[in-house]
Amino acid sequence: MDEFQEILQDFLVESFELVEKLDEDLVELESNPEDLELLNGIFRVAHTVKGASSFLNFDVLTHLTHHMEDVLNRARHGELRITPDVMDVILESVDLMKALLEKIRDTSSDDGIDVSACVARLDKITGGTGDVETPEAVAPVEESVEEEPVEEDEDEIDYDSMSPEEVEAEIERLLQQRQEEDRKRREAKIAAGEEVPQMPDADEEEEKKEEPKEEKKAPTPAPAPAASSSTPKEDPKAAAPARKAPAQVEQTIRVDVKRLDHLMNLIGELVLAKNRLIKINDDVEERYEGEEFLEELNQVVSIVSLVTTDLQIAVMKTRMLPIGKVFNKFPRMIRDLSRELNKKIELVISGEDTELDKSIVEEIGDPLVHIIRNSCDHGIEPPEERIAKGKPEVGTITLKAYNEGNQIVIQIDDDGKGLDVEMLKRKSLEKGIITEKEADQMSDKEAFGLIFKPGFSTAAAVTNVSGRGVGMDVVKTNIEKLNGIIDIDSELGVGTSMKLKIPLTLAIIQALLVGVQEEHYAIPLASVLETVRISKDEIYTVEGKSVMRLRDEVLSLVHIGDIFEVERILDASEHAYVVVLGLGTSKLGLIVDTLVGQEEIVIKSLGDYLKGIEGIAGATIRGDGGVTLIVDVVALMDIAKNVKASALVENQNGSDGATTEKTKASDYVIMIVDDSKTDRMIMRKALEPMGVTLVEAGDGQEALNILKSGEYNFDAMLIDIEMPRMDGYSLATEIKKYNRYKNLPLIAVTSRTGKSDRMRGVESGMVEYITKPYSADYLSSVVQRNVNFKAEFL
Repeated sequence: MDEFQEILQDFLVESFELVEKLDEDLVELESNPEDLELLNGIFRVAHTVKGASSFLNFDVLTHLTHHMEDVLNRARHGELRITPDVMDVILESVDLMKALLEKIRDTSSDDGIDVSACVARLDKITGGTGDVETPEAVAPVEESVEEEPVEEDEDEIDYDSMSPEEVEAEIERLLQQRQEEDRKRREAKIAAGEEVPQMPDADEEEEKKEEPKEEKKAPTPAPAPAASSSTPKEDPKAAAPARKAPAQVEQTIRVDVKRLDHLMNLIGELVLAKNRLIKINDDVEERYEGEEFLEELNQVVSIVSLVTTDLQIAVMKTRMLPIGKVFNKFPRMIRDLSRELNKKIELVISGEDTELDKSIVEEIGDPLVHIIRNSCDHGIEPPEERIAKGKPEVGTITLKAYNEGNQIVIQIDDDGKGLDVEMLKRKSLEKGIITEKEADQMSDKEAFGLIFKPGFSTAAAVTNVSGRGVGMDVVKTNIEKLNGIIDIDSELGVGTSMKLKIPLTLAIIQALLVGVQEEHYAIPLASVLETVRISKDEIYTVEGKSVMRLRDEVLSLVHIGDIFEVERILDASEHAYVVVLGLGTSKLGLIVDTLVGQEEIVIKSLGDYLKGIEGIAGATIRGDGGVTLIVDVVALMDIAKNVKASALVENQNGSDGATTEKTKASDYVIMIVDDSKTDRMIMRKALEPMGVTLVEAGDGQEALNILKSGEYNFDAMLIDIEMPRMDGYSLATEIKKYNRYKNLPLIAVTSRTGKSDRMRGVESGMVEYITKPYSADYLSSVVQRNVNFKAEFL
């Protein structure tokens, strides 16, 4: 980046920072026109931008800000009162100033934007005729010319003895003198047929840097522009006060967002490593209980965990921005809407220092704009209507932000007319959004959610403010994208309160780990409202959908295994775990097999080959090194709409064969698992006289597949230990993972007779241990005892 571009970049950054809070300050000034400190602050912004833009030869911007400055200067000297009409013109000029700065940022030139009409109105406010000539913009071109000596008589000026007004007049004189010199040089070069160079020389750069400092402490830094070419005798006078201002500025440093993102990724890896270390430490503690080194290991792990957490919080805070950056634009918006709608509205803001991740701050602006516009148009009544209802003439919209756990809550309240449930239902029926049956069964909360439906609007006519039925739909879409929740409360005639609950960051999140068979899934905790354990008797089927009653509302249910098509064996236990998910205004009950626990997870992309899998937002690495898929709650809600009643309910009454009454010997089903065909034949010959049903498997993997298929309800299994693909111990361990088969008798039939082998069999879930060779009668008696075989069937 060359020198001119660096100067231009500094000018733009500084100018955008100065202008950012201008809207809010101007609206406050309109309410408190006597606030001289506020007025002086606004004046200094216009003055600083004008000074810097004139040095860089942005003539259109200089021309506009000069006339803004005139109006504000008259106001601060008491010669002009800030009325709503005057403020309209000032705010228009601020909008033009922003547009010019954006134009300069994109093209390095301020041409192409007409400011003449606004400047004419500003001129009329100050008593002029409005007939003002607007300069033509000249695109800045780099310049490298020799410095011309500054007039020596400037050294004789005693700046320290000047009053603030004299300092401002002197600065104005120097600016005009400098611009005149620049123009003469340009004209001379054009006359000579040369290219027009406009790169600021060393003096210009020095002046550009020093002039804003002058505005912060008006009298003292004023000599800075002249000091660069004055005698050495005066240099200490100019330099000494100028050093005081940068001491504060240097407290901050601008960092490229990409660097912060990279740092956040590294912290994510560190968090994963910390989780892995904690898991390994737990395993070591269990294995080497009582060993001396464990205490020292625990201390090291605790310190690493603590430091990692602190480092993670510190890095996350570097990406945090105060939500005030979003809130600051709303006073101006409320002010403009009040005038447009002929209503009197006051905006009360609190909690603007609450911090959010940069990426979320950028996304939250649009939803808030739509909600507040909606409150102004549909919520707050006209003054005469409010007075008739006994309300204050001025309506109040309250915007506040606060932290709640790992979420931030943004609450928008208004004291307007509130939401009319019957009217919402009627409008929805007219537009075909809901059916009459749905309207009859709909609760008030569900009716409030209708305002977020695409195409829904209660406006009588389409206006600039509302009526198209797209605004609140945008709110729902954007909040869901952030894994946020929308909660609405409203009372007819009293007002409406809307809460947006949003996670603090989208990179490292708290998640609830759940299990379905051998699979684990992570659900963002921000979307989890609660978890409940219910009896299967509480699950009902309505129109092919599983539902349950949760307190005073009916909750739709879906099994996570049905959504992700996990091959599973039905759990025959009497209870189920339900994770209640909330997103936007929607709720869903997700049935899971197990609740593993809460864990801090780092969201990882699935990569190019696996991205786009419906219902999956990414993946994370667990403490044990395994990969867990992260549920995309938004997509899951959509998928759930098309999932029929869970097999958990459908087969509830017919699949529990293992515990049903046996009416004949063949109702007993035994599986024989052995890789030797001869051994399987021996066991078959021993059990066939009992009349039971026998199923054979050649190894542990085949046996597990038969079990998972659900075709049989087994009463016992005879298992060999030494088998290919999956041995007997591993098979027993896998079988015991399923709740339905926790009490299934597993009988080991093996030639391994060692004590350690027997102990391992017991640990893996074997209830009997038969060693080869054995008699047919002994095998038959063991089986009869374990399956409670009825004597009358013998």
